[in-house]
Amino acid sequence: MVAIWGTYYAFGVFFKPILTEFGWTRAMTSGAFSLSMILHGLLGIVMGRLTDKLGPRRVMALCGFLLGLGYLLMSQIGTVWQVYLFYGVIVGIGMGGAWVPLLSTVARWFTKRRSMMTGIVLAGTGIGGLIAPPVANQLIITYDWRTSYIIMGSIVLVVVVLAAQLLRRDPAQMGQVPYGGKQGGEQGLEGGTWGFSLREAVYTRQFWLVFVMDLCLGFCMFAIIVHIVPHATELGISAGSAANILATIGGMMIVGRVVLGSAADRIGNRQIFIIGFILVSAALFWLVPATEMWRLYLFAVVFGFAVGGMGPSESPLIAGLFGLSSHGLILGVIALGFTIGASSGPLLTGYIFDVTGSYQAAFLVSAAIGIIGLVLTALLRPITGERGKIPGS
Repeated sequence: MVAIWGTYYAFGVFFKPILTEFGWTRAMTSGAFSLSMILHGLLGIVMGRLTDKLGPRRVMALCGFLLGLGYLLMSQIGTVWQVYLFYGVIVGIGMGGAWVPLLSTVARWFTKRRSMMTGIVLAGTGIGGLIAPPVANQLIITYDWRTSYIIMGSIVLVVVVLAAQLLRRDPAQMGQVPYGGKQGGEQGLEGGTWGFSLREAVYTRQFWLVFVMDLCLGFCMFAIIVHIVPHATELGISAGSAANILATIGGMMIVGRVVLGSAADRIGNRQIFIIGFILVSAALFWLVPATEMWRLYLFAVVFGFAVGGMGPSESPLIAGLFGLSSHGLILGVIALGFTIGASSGPLLTGYIFDVTGSYQAAFLVSAAIGIIGLVLTALLRPITGERGKIPGS
């Protein structure tokens, strides 16, 4: 998580140097990131299915190789189609393993404290977001952006491929039971034998509510992650200070992952999404008139805490609603909603800036999307019917 998401979040730091060298528009350059997010979502479904069948080791090794390759090739770009191929396609395919295989594996290994453990694992995304942007900025200053991509690509390739060799699909492969499970063989939800198939899940109202909730989260989150550094520099803030704002978001994501992930086991995953969307919308409204550094840092603190805190509740919420037998596949399809939002957010935000010359209208659009997510979360209820009320939602 640290290696994968840290390098991915650093795209915003490379944004301005690439624009400066080639003179492309923000929408054109953001489009490559958006394409990578679309493929990240589509391939997440495939990788989720492969994880259900083959386990995470081989899936993550392949994804780590493609991620490293994509970043290494980015160091050689000279035309915009190469950015779309190397970053949009190759990195996008590699990112198919960045969420679903890892979170589905955590869900299978933990019955008790599932949300907290998911939060701890997901803290790796925040640690990556905290470390990578300032490191990438310093590498660009010391060397150049092309050399920086070579360094980042080498790191992510080695770390992910090697770490993948230690992963196992579920405890049964090692003669164990999930943490909090029962000895002597698990049944039902805890053992992963119970659950909706994808075909059954898509006919439920809850499936589509969670799908669009994820879309709203992805839109708000990545519209900011891609554009907060260019926005800050437009206000006259130095590139180093702007990178630190993005790093603050990453740091607070760590706090949100752990704090709200732990709280979810006590108050419920739906309540965490309600809290998160309230904070996200409030932070975005605050960002619109903000020009001083302290206002931008306060935004980063609240926003990072909120988007980070919602992440750990996604996989446990889906496990509680639909069971574990097809968890990877269902999580992959619902995560597609996140990536649809994450791909459209940066693209629309860049387009609005190109048309208006300001990010203010774009941030208001993101705030409205956050309110939609809040309303949908308030409408979510546990599934009842022939299968009875499903716990954990």
